[in-house]
Amino acid sequence: MSGLKIIGSMRFMPFFLTQALGAFNDNVFKNALMLALAFTAANALPWSIDITMNLAAGLFILPFLLFSATAGALADASCKTALIRGLKLIEIGLMLAAALAFYFQQYLVLLAILFLMGTQSAFFGPVKYAILPQLLTPKELLAGNAWVEMGTFVAILLGTVLGGLIVGFNQAELWIGTVVVLFSVIGYLVSRYIPKVGKVESAQKFSFAPWQQTKKAISISYTNRDLYLSIMAISWFWFLGASYLTQFPNYTKTVLGGDNTVVTALLVAFSLGVGIGSMLCERLSGDKVELGIVPIGSVGLTIFGIALYLTSPSFAPTAEINLSQFLATAYGWWLLMALSLIGVFGGLFIVPLYALLQQRAQSHQRARVIAANNIFNALFMVASALAGILFLSVLGLSISQYFLVLALMNIAVALYVYSQMPEFVLRFVIYLLSHTMYRVQKKGLEHIPEQGAAVLVANHISYVDALVIAGAVRRPIRFVMEKAIYDLPLVNKLFKAAKTIPICSKQKNEQVHEAAFAKIKQALADGHLVCIFPEGRLTKDGTIDSFRPGIERILTESPVPVVPMALKGLWGSFFSHQGNGAFKFKGRFWSVVELEAAPTVAAASVTAAGLEQKVKQLFAD
Repeated sequence: MSGLKIIGSMRFMPFFLTQALGAFNDNVFKNALMLALAFTAANALPWSIDITMNLAAGLFILPFLLFSATAGALADASCKTALIRGLKLIEIGLMLAAALAFYFQQYLVLLAILFLMGTQSAFFGPVKYAILPQLLTPKELLAGNAWVEMGTFVAILLGTVLGGLIVGFNQAELWIGTVVVLFSVIGYLVSRYIPKVGKVESAQKFSFAPWQQTKKAISISYTNRDLYLSIMAISWFWFLGASYLTQFPNYTKTVLGGDNTVVTALLVAFSLGVGIGSMLCERLSGDKVELGIVPIGSVGLTIFGIALYLTSPSFAPTAEINLSQFLATAYGWWLLMALSLIGVFGGLFIVPLYALLQQRAQSHQRARVIAANNIFNALFMVASALAGILFLSVLGLSISQYFLVLALMNIAVALYVYSQMPEFVLRFVIYLLSHTMYRVQKKGLEHIPEQGAAVLVANHISYVDALVIAGAVRRPIRFVMEKAIYDLPLVNKLFKAAKTIPICSKQKNEQVHEAAFAKIKQALADGHLVCIFPEGRLTKDGTIDSFRPGIERILTESPVPVVPMALKGLWGSFFSHQGNGAFKFKGRFWSVVELEAAPTVAAASVTAAGLEQKVKQLFAD
């Protein structure tokens, strides 16, 4: 289902609107309050404005540290639809109280309500992402995340802008109260249309124990290294985002010499960039969670972070300038473009990571994994504020230089994450191969089971057959590979990341031979797809060689469905093996490759010769 069909479906649209309206209303309230505290309440509170602003920021983020784990445990133990509706009712109550407090200018009460709104948001965060796999199919999951990220950032942008505008209205307190109450009510009414998803069968009973639940949520994230590293990568993005957004006002004033219209333009450029990147991610990924896009996002964040530094002026104008004057400068449009592209590549970076968390977390722990992510996000955002103090106040860097430091730090973080989780690099290589050198046409892949074990059997034409198949099939695949190739120095780590199973003949090494069959048996028992090339070697002349009997042993030990597949169009390409053992350099880029799958065959009726004939028939068609 395409992204447009998903957003139009009643399974998804009510949830999308509910979460977007919540993000919008949060930011109307928060920005209106921050501006009121800065300009109206300066003399109404018993401390300085600097303390007030930092206190307000801390009060909103503190609940994410205190209650995210409890929120995750509650979401895992509850009907997520009912929980969302309950949280929207709480939002109505808080916004009614906020409307009264604004009207009577009770700023201490508003600070308390800000903390409670942060708490409501902390409880909404885990259920917001944990419900998606129950509303959407696996094919729709990445598109759903793209819409959520786009909707969230656009809602934040619109809410921030509207909150700033209505503060300047006559009778602003009345306007603010009316808007936040109205949108909280609309949000609840829309949430009534979210489909009821029910509890997860293996969910544990909920109890209120924040400290123990925080330790448990973090420990759950630690047990799966892939999830933990994904959480660290997501949190790093929030570190970057918070660093940029926090510095925009002062950057505009001291470096660009701009007024509040320029600040708004920077915010719009960044937020719209993230929204565009999120939707672009869905277009680039197709119908699967494509981790190969994540490194592309990393590269873009660094390149355009450096571009932001290079396009920043050395000296600010002598007089304050507005947006039209800013755009008339030599650097105005270039700077907005750099910020927009930071947002675009940020969207490419973060959407697959969120989808990965939802996809790989166990269903009864999914909300707690999201909660752990929210805890680390909050910690990294606090760390971004401390880093800003360190680099700008202690070390004396300019804000432009600080942006350069962030871009260079992104390189270090990316190298660490990808060295610890080479799957990202592997998927990146597969993605580049299948979108540059080859144009893969797929036919019959719906015959591959959506879940459960199966053996994929394919002909062997080139050195990149496994990469082409891995890039075309939605599900992860365990490939069986000749040990001599598996042990190659530069690519061995990537093969290990893909959990490739090395094999050799029994005559060469009986221990490796038997270990391979044991691993194949275990992989199928665990419900994985396993792909083998029964010819046992690359074709020498472009035709299909005889299939070896190892497939029969595999299916005798593990009677699972078999999917015959044929690769066509790779013979004569750069990576194919010619009769004289040389590479051929013809058709190197964008050549058409076909991958066709036949209907599944029951294990009981399989013979090596029979499978060979089925693959040959596919190959000849």
